[in-house]
Amino acid sequence: MKLLEKTLEQNYIYRGKIISVHLDRAELADGRVVTRECVDHPGGVSIAVLTETNEMLFVRQYRYPYHEAVLEAPAGKLEPGEDPFEAAKREQREETGTTGKDYLSLGTVYPSPGYAAEVLHLYACRVASRGALHLDPGEFLQVEKIPLSRAAALVEQGEIPDAKTQILVLRAEKLVAGGKL
Repeated sequence: MKLLEKTLEQNYIYRGKIISVHLDRAELADGRVVTRECVDHPGGVSIAVLTETNEMLFVRQYRYPYHEAVLEAPAGKLEPGEDPFEAAKREQREETGTTGKDYLSLGTVYPSPGYAAEVLHLYACRVASRGALHLDPGEFLQVEKIPLSRAAALVEQGEIPDAKTQILVLRAEKLVAGGKL
């Protein structure tokens, strides 16, 4: 059996600044027709920024859907046509005031493939220089520096609920331990 669903009809019910939502009719491999709710997102980037002493830079910012301040790796939305690597460096500069060196691509992840078409591009680097933050209008955050081993323990203890940050912390820890970052 082919693992494929054929889109029969696509009906956009919302088009926003960041996301669009459409309700589709799709045909399954066995011929049945089902409804699919989909969220389109332009994609994003996130980056593990490590100091020379293996501390990772995080941002803590209020996330309205959860009604709490969340500890995260620096991240942001891709602009139309923007190269993901350039976007990661941009977000790093804006949110941490740092520039990096020894960048590594850590691939892509699908944050919620059951209903969203978002793709996140992940990177890691070492801090090369420090400067001022350049936050977007309406963006408020605090930069925090946490030893990588402590951050990994926080992930294991369930204290960092953000999925992209969990992945970056655990991948960075493994890369550092293997001498690759």
